[in-house]
Amino acid sequence: MLLSPKHRFLFVHIAKTGGTSVRAALQRRRWADPWYWPMFLCSRFSHLSGHRIATKLPRHAKVVAAKELLPKEWFDTLFKFAFVRNPWDLQVSSFHHIRRERPQFLGGHDDFAGFLRWKLDPGRRYQFHVDTSIELQTDYLMDLHGNIVVDFIGRYERLEADFDEACRRIGLTQVQLPHRRQAKDRAHDYRSYYDADTAELVASHFARDIALLGYAFDPADD
Repeated sequence: MLLSPKHRFLFVHIAKTGGTSVRAALQRRRWADPWYWPMFLCSRFSHLSGHRIATKLPRHAKVVAAKELLPKEWFDTLFKFAFVRNPWDLQVSSFHHIRRERPQFLGGHDDFAGFLRWKLDPGRRYQFHVDTSIELQTDYLMDLHGNIVVDFIGRYERLEADFDEACRRIGLTQVQLPHRRQAKDRAHDYRSYYDADTAELVASHFARDIALLGYAFDPADD
């Protein structure tokens, strides 16, 4: 999550949706924000206290955390936005990310189908690096009453165009989106990773995301 008092925006960072690039682009503008250094110092103190003083919103915090923490009149003035991603594609990206950077969390499953079935098993022990990628993306966008409270939902599939639109609404110009964490170890088409059973596993688990965000598996043409 990225908050800018000067530019009055709140970026809700959902994992594996291009958020690292968005943060990198917007972070540079925060350095000119007169609130940046007080916020930075508070963040350091929060870290030293084990975040017990609650002055730092976590990187992947849901918008409800900011809504409950910030004064209502201030929260309502912020331009709140996030990026989402096709759930089937996101799961492929998550698999390769964990296999590449945190293989100890694969649970002994080095193939995508086996890992996905294990990952979506409700009886599996919770693991942060695994479970953040199976939380519903719409949970990040909603308040406690199930209302979507972000003002703009961009899509990973058109990241640059939607980032430009978010910057236009914020009032920022000439902000270049860097390309960060581009995977080179996966097939381009996420659909090639699935069979009918694993595709249905994702469809069932992420049914609300698929319905509210308008995603589909889009099977390849015969």
